[in-house]
Amino acid sequence: MMKYMDQQLISKLRENARRSTSEIARELGVSRSTVNSRIKRLEDSGIIKGYTLAYGDNYASQLVTAHVLIKVNQKLTAKTNRELHQVPQIRAVHAISGDYDLIAEIEADSTALLSQILDQVGNLEGVERTNSSLILETKFKR
Repeated sequence: MMKYMDQQLISKLRENARRSTSEIARELGVSRSTVNSRIKRLEDSGIIKGYTLAYGDNYASQLVTAHVLIKVNQKLTAKTNRELHQVPQIRAVHAISGDYDLIAEIEADSTALLSQILDQVGNLEGVERTNSSLILETKFKR
């Protein structure tokens, strides 16, 4: 079970992992060395795996984002997953329950590129059918 302080620290890092440990320490009301040791412990224990890039609001608002439900031939699931992983615009693929097997999150620079990617996904061996939904607006994202 993660301690409350660690949860707060992770929340601060998710907002901006590049902020200084001094700034985080001030916000949490603890010493900088406490923040450094907790971050190291979270990394060593595997709770924090790494740090990633986040798009700026202006750039992110220009991207066309879609969620794509994917029905897969069960005998070709592993192959389909490997091929989906090769498409750089696919940000994540989740296994889901229900009528479809996977849901992919796709980000593209334009609707034309998104259309090409959707065709590419639909034409993969093992993909039986897809159902796409464009994201019109993101209310919030953590």
